Amino acid sequence: MRSITTNRTIDGASISISLKPQLIDHIKLLKRTEMPPEKMIRKNAGYGIDKKPNNNDYQHKPSFWIEGYGCSANFADLEMMAGQLRLRGFRLAENPENSSINLIVTCSVKNSTEHKMIHRIKYLTNTKIPLIIAGCLPAADESLVRSANSHASIIGPNSIDKVVEVAQAAMSGQTVTNLRSSNTEKINIPKFQISPIISIIEISTGCLSECTFCQTKLAKGDLRSFRIGEIVKQIRNDLDHGSKEIWLTSTDNGCYGLDIGTNLINLLRSCEKIEQEFKIRLGMMNPMYLNRIINDLSLIYSEGNKLFKFIHIPIQSGSERILRKMKRGHTVKTTKDLITRLKDKIPEITIATDVITGFPTETDEDFEQTLDLITFMDPDVVNSSKFSSRPGTAASKLKRVDDNIISSRSERLHDLIKAIAKRRNSKWIDWEGEILINEIEHGKLKGRNDYYKSIILDHDHDESYLKSKTQTNLQSGIQDSLGLSNYTDQKLENIVIKTGPYKNNISYSNNPFMGKKIKVKVIAYSNHVLKAIPV
Repeated sequence: MRSITTNRTIDGASISISLKPQLIDHIKLLKRTEMPPEKMIRKNAGYGIDKKPNNNDYQHKPSFWIEGYGCSANFADLEMMAGQLRLRGFRLAENPENSSINLIVTCSVKNSTEHKMIHRIKYLTNTKIPLIIAGCLPAADESLVRSANSHASIIGPNSIDKVVEVAQAAMSGQTVTNLRSSNTEKINIPKFQISPIISIIEISTGCLSECTFCQTKLAKGDLRSFRIGEIVKQIRNDLDHGSKEIWLTSTDNGCYGLDIGTNLINLLRSCEKIEQEFKIRLGMMNPMYLNRIINDLSLIYSEGNKLFKFIHIPIQSGSERILRKMKRGHTVKTTKDLITRLKDKIPEITIATDVITGFPTETDEDFEQTLDLITFMDPDVVNSSKFSSRPGTAASKLKRVDDNIISSRSERLHDLIKAIAKRRNSKWIDWEGEILINEIEHGKLKGRNDYYKSIILDHDHDESYLKSKTQTNLQSGIQDSLGLSNYTDQKLENIVIKTGPYKNNISYSNNPFMGKKIKVKVIAYSNHVLKAIPV
């Protein structure tokens, strides 16, 4: 097994409201007898673990600093690792230089990401604080991680339930490597939730695909789905604690359940029966497996009321020849059929996709076919990446396309992507409806409508509240949640998430509009976002 990476960081302080932060808190060595049994941990599910300590107790708690990078599944891992540490008596550290132990959840999806991970590992190594490296990078390329820090401990993506044991060992001077898959499923494990509104829930780990460019498969292995009953239990628990959005995530949601005799449709139908009011954002689904369930899924989208009308279908290429070299398991016709059937049922569904430019041996004709498929799909969001040759993958052995050619193709693709996105967003002008407020970005309320369109309030309900009172209330709210009300040495300003899904956002935990629905009218647009005013 190997480590996992997640991309989130908080400025200045390790503000625990949003454990999308970066580093873990200062930790002290805890005796094994002080650790509650696993059943107690699962029962508590990571909530209500912050009892207000007295000043002396608080200052002597071990602390941790944690930072993460990558996909939403990595952030789910980060939350669970932090939750277990908190439950075992750890507190969040103010910074990585003054913690008991530092943790980093890594990502290895691209070369540029790998370089960033190594840079962060070296930075944390220089703090001289014991370090735990988790996420995909050590699982996919342990030797590379060891070259950056030979004394760091390692946790694999499927062994995060061992984080407390590894932390204790690391603080006592031991170097631990645990890359084996644990028998404990990554569901209903204590977690320290980053967002008060959004709950990230992994429904499985690994996948059934054999993509020749993907290093994640090397790190996470074959599909291991979690039971529907356990997932529903986690959802209910998170809803009871204030969540309004549920992100169902995995390496590939499309193949969920095929290893345990069920499928994604059965899971979603169970979710539809949950009586609370909430929305589900369904994570990425590869065409190869989505094709098997598309008819039933289209009905759930059109007839149900829980799913955001948003779908993420990574195509990677529009060339049949390249798709075969990628071993994607689907054809261009498969993709077109999927899109046609979806739009027949939900004409305005928001579509996201992924494309790799410059896959080895890609010709001009192959690239033109990709542009043609993007034009046919008419997607709202395209995650475009230049090919990265990842060690250990089959594609790394193929003949590379010249970098200048890749850059030229990438520019053309980006021009097309921006034009489509802007045109798609223009159709929302004068739209009126409700949005769920789940973020505050650059001091402005931001939310999503039923089609998961990103909508920012050009004028909020009470600007003076956001610009003055909110920051003060934010700090006191965070202090209360951390049990820090009587401690003034914590730096609670500048609580900005630097990376990850909530980049440039501030955790306004006390803002009265967070998690609420507001009726708005769209008045402007760009290729990235819609702007609206309250009505």
